[in-house]
Amino acid sequence: MIKIEKDAWEIMVSHVRQTYPKEGCGVMIGVGGTVTQAVPLPNAFTGAQEDFFTIDPEDLRRTDDQARREGMGVIGIFHSHPDCDAYFSKRDLEHSCPWFSYVVLSIKKGSFDHANSYRPDFDQTEAPKEELIYG
Repeated sequence: MIKIEKDAWEIMVSHVRQTYPKEGCGVMIGVGGTVTQAVPLPNAFTGAQEDFFTIDPEDLRRTDDQARREGMGVIGIFHSHPDCDAYFSKRDLEHSCPWFSYVVLSIKKGSFDHANSYRPDFDQTEAPKEELIYG
């Protein structure tokens, strides 16, 4: 289960609405399974960003370092799927880390539609849905 507090959730939704029609992304920070902060990051993918995202490893390291200084850690990654459902694609699975939760937000016509969270297995062969509580 992953729980995202209201302020963090609002930052996530706002960021992916602003990046629409491209995929927006960022990092979720907190303790245990509770996200208390969301850190929007630029999509570093150099190709068409309408259907893929990449987080620059330096941005992730810097965010992780700051979270640790504040007594927290990176819980997971969030990204959007513009004009489609919030599923975990094969491409998402291939580029995932099994110690993170992945929240996918569906943004349709520029507005938030729905979200799901996934937790990849260690072999990166599947990513079952996990319970998501937000707002």
